[in-house]
Amino acid sequence: MQTADTERASIARISLADIVRRSARRNPDKTAVIQGERRITFSALDAASERVGEALRDHGLAERRIATMCVNSIEHLAAIQAIHKSGNVWVPVNVQLDAASIEHVLSHAEVSGVFIDAPLFAVPALRALLERLGLLAVVIGAHEPTGGTLQFDALASRPPAQPLAVDRGDDDLALVMYTSGTTGKQKGVMHSHRAIHGALLTCAQSFEAAERDVVGSVLPLFHCAQHTISMGALMVGATIWLANGFDPAAMLAAIARERISWLSCLPMMFDALMKHPERPRTDFSSLRMCMYGLAPMPRNLLAQVRREMCADVRLGTGQTEMYPPTMVYRASEHPDKDGNCWGVSVAGVETAVMDEDGRLLGPGEVGEIVHRGPNVFLGYLKDPEATAAARRFGWHHTGDIGMFDADGQMLFLDRKKDMIKSGGENVSSIKLEAVLLAHPAVAGAAVVGLPHPHWGEAVAAFVVLRPAAGADACDEDELLAFCRERLGRFEVPKSIRFVDGLPMTPTGKVQKYQLRTGHLALFADEKA
Repeated sequence: MQTADTERASIARISLADIVRRSARRNPDKTAVIQGERRITFSALDAASERVGEALRDHGLAERRIATMCVNSIEHLAAIQAIHKSGNVWVPVNVQLDAASIEHVLSHAEVSGVFIDAPLFAVPALRALLERLGLLAVVIGAHEPTGGTLQFDALASRPPAQPLAVDRGDDDLALVMYTSGTTGKQKGVMHSHRAIHGALLTCAQSFEAAERDVVGSVLPLFHCAQHTISMGALMVGATIWLANGFDPAAMLAAIARERISWLSCLPMMFDALMKHPERPRTDFSSLRMCMYGLAPMPRNLLAQVRREMCADVRLGTGQTEMYPPTMVYRASEHPDKDGNCWGVSVAGVETAVMDEDGRLLGPGEVGEIVHRGPNVFLGYLKDPEATAAARRFGWHHTGDIGMFDADGQMLFLDRKKDMIKSGGENVSSIKLEAVLLAHPAVAGAAVVGLPHPHWGEAVAAFVVLRPAAGADACDEDELLAFCRERLGRFEVPKSIRFVDGLPMTPTGKVQKYQLRTGHLALFADEKA
């Protein structure tokens, strides 16, 4: 028997399970997702997730942790909703991780079941891993069900189900998302329904998402930024154009064909779009906003995108622990800023700069960027020490170094662990990377501090040249001269190494710790 309190809690609950359901009630026949030639309406997406969610409960999976090991697809979106609707906790798994890292996530999160794409399930090592862990596998794609496996399409086409009424929401655990691993072992970041729901609303508000929008989604759904953008779009009834991987020709064609109005890409993706031979013939008139993230965009590229593609370009920031977005930079309002400008806090989030003793700093003072807001995580799974460290002085500590400039805009200077201390001076690796990327021959750059007998740390740059430039088109002396014209003496690299590629996480972040550990002896023979 329900009491007045439980009835109110049910009516007022905040749950990720309701996102597609409520949009389907408003616009049942509107297209929710476009994937290639496929299209699915809000009502069909809602029905599929209801049936799959009901099947999970029929197989004893309720209030458990369910993983997804999937590329971007309509089925992946339906699986996420099914997990929430059945009262389970979503654990997204980065499908580009090695088997050992995947095992760490599944074991550490104590997962009970997994949605997995058929090509991944066919990999013997992964299949053996799931069997060893005793996980129920729901296979997406062509698959003959066997013991311990179910077939997604069969579950989604079951007879119509009654709407699931599971008493989960608000401050209950909604997901455990693992960090990108830029510094080593991944941590499990726990978030409530309330925190993620608030982040989706903030995302929609910050980028003026509306039902009329067609949102280009190309980054992986297991990443917090793409999850926020995609689910925020579905929340307001917008349509998602969903791609599995980045193909510049396909994206340019889709922008014109599907009338994409909001496009979110990495800076290197925008660079590829700008350089593609079809770009001058592409109709960009439907684009009202382009968004980038994860890395600064060089000023010259930012200007080109605004001039030739879309005038309204914005940077959105956030992190797994402080679900995005947290800050937005509007390039059209501050065109003179460099690519490391993070702008101002989004509605509902408070941002400050703090020193090591917990003192809040003023404009022009450098310290750690800290946040407060409803989108903060519940804590790290099974790691109370790390959780406490991230919450010192009543603020969430991002590990990012920055300062507010005279215009009240946040300038991101570096990751705390990446700030280089050379000869008593602080060197921002981000600033130097932006300078290197401004050189026409440079396609990629990463800067780290390496042990030096005299300077303590010396600045070392690792550079990837553009294929068209060729190895002989640019040498170390030319790049050093380029840097000297634009940087202080202490900021100029002591060494520039040309490499074929940079170690990256699947979400596009450079793993600088690999560069450090692999080149610790670079300056060992230098004189003190």
